[in-house]
Amino acid sequence: MKRILTLSTFILIVGFSLAKAQEVKIGVLLSFTGPIEGLVPAIAESGELAMEEVSNSGIFLGGATVTSVRADATCVDAGAATAAAERLVTSDKVSAILGSDCSGVTTASLQNVAIPNGIVMISPASTSPALSTLNDDGLFFRTAPSDARQGQIMAEIVKERGYNSVAVTYVNNDYGKGLADAFANAYEAMGGEITINASHDEQKGDYSAEVGTLASAGGELLVVAGYYLDGRNIVRGSIDAGSFDTFVFPDGMYSPDLLEGFGNELDGSFGQAPGAPGDFKDAFITIADAAGINGNSPFAGESYDAAALIMLAMQAAGSSDSNAFKGKIMDVANAPGEPISPGELAKGLAILADGGDIDYVGASDVELIGPGEASGIYQELQIDNGAWQVVGFK
Repeated sequence: MKRILTLSTFILIVGFSLAKAQEVKIGVLLSFTGPIEGLVPAIAESGELAMEEVSNSGIFLGGATVTSVRADATCVDAGAATAAAERLVTSDKVSAILGSDCSGVTTASLQNVAIPNGIVMISPASTSPALSTLNDDGLFFRTAPSDARQGQIMAEIVKERGYNSVAVTYVNNDYGKGLADAFANAYEAMGGEITINASHDEQKGDYSAEVGTLASAGGELLVVAGYYLDGRNIVRGSIDAGSFDTFVFPDGMYSPDLLEGFGNELDGSFGQAPGAPGDFKDAFITIADAAGINGNSPFAGESYDAAALIMLAMQAAGSSDSNAFKGKIMDVANAPGEPISPGELAKGLAILADGGDIDYVGASDVELIGPGEASGIYQELQIDNGAWQVVGFK
């Protein structure tokens, strides 16, 4: 009897160990609270949609499943984001991190947790140019393009629309300053005038002083390089004061929530955000909509792509260890190889399992360059009849 019990116990232990070995955990480090919290559900759910697709394939790393582990990066509190990342790595034992979103908390999490622990991070939304030059040991990638490119694109759009003098307000963090400086440099090189390039702090109750300073500087329009929760208060103050009636909104402002309460007051304002046209983006929107996710939400496609790249690289390396698969991310993201669309992750996994090559195009037309960042396609946006409209691509 003792021998039977011992054998049974051994079988249970082995079975449990195998089950544990077949689960790969990926951290989802995003700002579920804070100034962009309205955007984050679609970003998180899109990444998890890719994880579910891979788990259901049955061919990921010989039949492993993928589990999402969420953690709150807050967008504004680097200490909280670092602690959340630390929990993901030390307590939850994640193999990689999808995230973060706001550039400051991404930088803190990367430098304080991911790099020291050798954990791959792929951000779907962090755009600060400063992230391009970090010594990251080949562990950091992003599917959203750098604001060095967004600043150039924004300057081109403003000049093409015939505006020759603009005021700029930017959120006082890595994202805001990096974007504002990139825009100002590009716009002035094109002959445009920056009447003021001033920061504003996050989550203030009253922006009347900032609005007054911007109004005094003047300009044909106001660039608001910030997050929509605070930015709309500056916009409201500017309209009410009669200082500006046309605005430029970069990606951090691109949200349906920005438009609430304005009616048609913002008609004619414009901006840009990452986003690619074509059949592959349409394929993502189709599968996202079927899952109850708004596939057109900002950075949703980039998040699906970030998660997909993590798992495809793991498959290419035959391992979920970051130091084993980090070198495969550029390979699966770029040509040569079979183009892979959203909804075709099982196809990509099968090709890799057979030793073939893939070129993951994904929802955002992924092409990783330089230090592992997206080359980037932008939607040109305009507000008409109180709603966002896509009017072109750059």
